[in-house]
Amino acid sequence: MKKNNLPKKNCPVCSKSFSWRKKWRLNWEKVKYCSKKCSRSNSI
Repeated sequence: MKKNNLPKKNCPVCSKSFSWRKKWRLNWEKVKYCSKKCSRSNSI
């Protein structure tokens, strides 16, 4: 897969666009946040 063809999502906290990563290959549907920082800031 080329980088241009990777799926993308928008982070609900910071509104940044982030691309699919190999470490997320098994749970891409569940990934909501671009980083751990955004994930923690939403849970507070």
